[in-house]
Amino acid sequence: MSLWQAILLGLIQGVSEFLPISSSGHLSILNNLFEMSTTEDGHVFFDVLLHLGTLVSIVTVFWRDIVSMFFEIFGFLGLGRTGGERKRRYPAARMLFMIILATLPLVLILPIKDDLELLFYNTIFIGVALILTGCMLFVSDKMMQGKKTETSMTVWDALIIGICQCAAVIPGLSRSGTTITAGLATGLKRDFAVKFAFLMSIPAVLGANLLSLVDAIKTGVDWSLLPAYIAGMLTAAAVGILSIQLLQRIAKRGRFGGFAYYCWVVGALTIILTMIF
Repeated sequence: MSLWQAILLGLIQGVSEFLPISSSGHLSILNNLFEMSTTEDGHVFFDVLLHLGTLVSIVTVFWRDIVSMFFEIFGFLGLGRTGGERKRRYPAARMLFMIILATLPLVLILPIKDDLELLFYNTIFIGVALILTGCMLFVSDKMMQGKKTETSMTVWDALIIGICQCAAVIPGLSRSGTTITAGLATGLKRDFAVKFAFLMSIPAVLGANLLSLVDAIKTGVDWSLLPAYIAGMLTAAAVGILSIQLLQRIAKRGRFGGFAYYCWVVGALTIILTMIF
């Protein structure tokens, strides 16, 4: 793997992880159609670093919210306070509680994790999944503006979004697109739906990274490629920050249609190229 290839993969990871166009779908296309891989030939460790870079992006953009959640948690759990008072005084802590609830359904994926990963190598499936992602984004543009925030979303809202995040484990379905659409469907405000979708991805990405790190250690690390690996990770982190900020601006206008058309085109081209070659 060359330095420029690592930077290119970091760029693609930083863009596709946060914009609702499916990072797993794009990496599958690169891997299967263009033979650019992060998970073969000893590069499993690089795949972990790329995801670590995007995790840094989320923490950087939302660090104030993250700090607030942990500082408020003690007050939120304080005895002698009514539920309504806790909602008003500790909204960030309540959001942390909702994130934990939304993460719980991912446990259901563990028994079938290996089967789902096999879909990564089926580019016909990836193309179809990208087209479905486009349809989902197109529908999200038509949804009414919700009013719920961290103080008013319910336990059921969090669980529904969490279940949809489970579905987004399927390669080709965008995690951010799926969870943002689910948030909008449950009545969340658009900007809060985006924030919640990214914050709830932290434990999911962290957990997946820890599992992948075990595989990386077993596979072995080519330390001679460490400069390229770090360059790719830093690229993923920097581009990831810009991608999150871009999606936040787009969400305020409620316009995901451009991403829908993009997913339709890429999905269709993926199917066509697979059938040709």
